Order: sequence, then C-alpha cells, then structure tokens
Amino acid sequence: MPWFPEFVSAAELARSEIRAAARADPVHQYLTALDRGDTRALENAWPGEVVVYDPRAGEVRGHRRLRQFVSRSKSLLAARHASIETMTATWAGRRAVVELLVHLNDDGGEVDWPVAVVAESVDDLSMMFRTYASQLPVDGRHHLRPPILVPGQAHPGEVVGRYQAALAAGDVEAVVTTFAPDGYYREAIGAHGAHRGPAELRAFFAARLHDGGIGLQLCAVTDDGVRCAVEYNCVRWGSHDLSPQAGIAVYERAPDGLLAAARVYDDVEAPAEQS
Repeated sequence: MPWFPEFVSAAELARSEIRAAARADPVHQYLTALDRGDTRALENAWPGEVVVYDPRAGEVRGHRRLRQFVSRSKSLLAARHASIETMTATWAGRRAVVELLVHLNDDGGEVDWPVAVVAESVDDLSMMFRTYASQLPVDGRHHLRPPILVPGQAHPGEVVGRYQAALAAGDVEAVVTTFAPDGYYREAIGAHGAHRGPAELRAFFAARLHDGGIGLQLCAVTDDGVRCAVEYNCVRWGSHDLSPQAGIAVYERAPDGLLAAARVYDDVEAPAEQS
C-alpha cells in the first residue's frame, strides 16, 4: 500500500497547519468555537489540554466540561444577538491579550460590553484562556471573581510602574501626572465610564481614593512596548481589606511615554457601594 504513508503525511501536515493557524491567533480560534458551539477546532489545535477561566463558569477543564461550556456560551450569545469586535491585541512571548467589545442587542436594549481575553500557551500542545469582564453591564450586578493566578515576580516599569505605585499609595496627583494631557481611564462598565483629561481624572480618582489607595497583587505582565497588560488580584480598597478578586488592566502609552489610556476589566465593587 504505497499510498498509505503519503496519506498519513498529508494528515499530519493538515494537523500541523491547523495548529500553526491557531497559534497565530488563538483568541480568534477560541471565539470561533464559542460562536459555532463546536470544540473540535480547539481540540485539534491543542490536543494536550484546553483550560478556560470564565467569569461565570469558573474553571473549565477536560473535554466534556469544555464541550458543555462552549455549547452554553453559544446559546447565551445567540440569545443576546451578540456580535464581537476586536479592539486591540498585545503579544509577548507565549501570551496574547485581546481586548474585545461585545455588542449585545435584545429586549433589554443595546449594550456594549468590554471583555479582555488572555491566551497563554502552557506548552506546544496546550492552551489556557482567561476571560476578564464586569458582569454589571450584563445583569446589573457585581460578581465576586476569585483569583486565577498567584502573585508573580514580574512588575511593570516606567510609567505603568509609577501609576501602580501612586494607586497603591492613594496619591491622586501622582496618578493624574502619569496620564498624557488627553489620556483617559475607562472603567470596566464601558465607554460611559471613561474619564478623560486632567480635570475628569482628578475628580474620578479623588472620589475613588478618598479613603486611601487600592492594593493590587500583580500576577502577570504582558508588554509589547506600546501596551502593557497587567493581570492582578485586588486585595485592598482604602482602609478595607477585600477578598482577593481577579482582574486585568491594559495601559496604552502615548508617544511622550505617558499613559494615553488605562482600561480596566474586573468586577471589583467599591466598599462604600457594597450592601
């Protein structure tokens, strides 16, 4: 059967091409699986293991749970007539951070829902997807998000590091000076939670930091020189210790080296707002 080795080689080549395409854009592969309700492309691309950390479903591990999660996600997206727009992608090493805007349109009206997805290649055959978003734009409530990662040794430098230090210290003026003149901070709730320019930033952070700084445990940093994404656990807000809650912030640098933007994806509720 002289054709059999050629058939095997062709099949292996096809699998290699699938994996190469998936590695070039893993988040697109993940979103396609959610849209189609089909995990086969994910499992073919990463035959070792695919692990998902989702704000609602929690940790999804194993083929059976992955298939159930993808099927439910497809139904939920279809029920909300969702469409997904890719905003930015930040790559460094084996990790990609993609910022998305999910447009929801149903009986509850139109909602633009900011979502960030981190794809991290654990090894050549496995992939981890971590999704960060506030649930407030979706169902009107904050949801406690347990930690996904443990605090790490990597720390952002330059302007992002100065911002983090000022935030932890509760120093409003120091926070504001890390932003470019037209820089903005966008809350996890979306565009209507954006604060642009020194006056708006000063008023926003003065209200947020009136009781002291916000303490973050930094877990992972993904920096491509333009954008720096920091995954964290929020553990303190002013004088209040919080149950550690997972989140991510993406900092975009302006040409002058200051912050053109800071976009946050978490579901942390300020202590004064808690019931």
